Amino acid sequence: MRKIYLVPALVGLLTTVAAGPLAAQGAQGVTPKQKAAAAPKAVAAGASPGAAAPAGAAPAASSEAATAPADDKIKAIDGFRSAKFGTNEADVRAAITKDFNPKADAIKSQDNPSELTHSVLLSVPDLLPNGGTAELSYVFGYKSKSLIQIGAVWSKGTDAAMTAEKLFSNANILRAHFLSEGFKPDSIAVNMPVNGGIVMFRGSDAKDHSVILLLQGTFENKENNQRVLTPTSLLLFYVADAKSPDVFKLPPGQF
Repeated sequence: MRKIYLVPALVGLLTTVAAGPLAAQGAQGVTPKQKAAAAPKAVAAGASPGAAAPAGAAPAASSEAATAPADDKIKAIDGFRSAKFGTNEADVRAAITKDFNPKADAIKSQDNPSELTHSVLLSVPDLLPNGGTAELSYVFGYKSKSLIQIGAVWSKGTDAAMTAEKLFSNANILRAHFLSEGFKPDSIAVNMPVNGGIVMFRGSDAKDHSVILLLQGTFENKENNQRVLTPTSLLLFYVADAKSPDVFKLPPGQF
């Protein structure tokens, strides 16, 4: 069974990946064969100067200003489907049953020994239509014991028939969807190269609840110093508080 972690690694994405105002070209669909575009130097984590963004990445967002919507028009992220942030495990299990009607033994449990969080897991065929089987994880906080994160993963590990092309397709479909949802403009990042992949989308609501869509894989240097990504997994996270997650941390002064 895959280990489920909260997003300390992704917290860095929220603080080190520059979120630029949304540009229209960020919503364009792409294919794995599409020629790579130049990567923004400020966010090309792990890339050498002048390196190109991985194949499959659309042009990065420009600095053209976007009009900020009023707070009541900003997309609200309160969880995923019927499972809401802040609810307990019994309520989340009831929400999972309502949303997916799984067999009694289909929902698994898992504890994280380092973060001291608890998760329930469920494999869902075609969570995204024609997207293959994904594994959902619902993470409960160390102190609160309530829902703090929902994740979905698509990979060979969740679906033996998964392909790189399918991962790119899923990523493009989800990115286009989120770009139309109305997140805070100054929180949005698209197509940003980071170590081990591309942040296809990141956005937050008025309460700083966040959505992060990360296409992971291996980079290969091609001719003309272009870096091409072969995707191995697609990760989607809904996070209640990515900057200060409810996980175990040693108190100051103990060591």
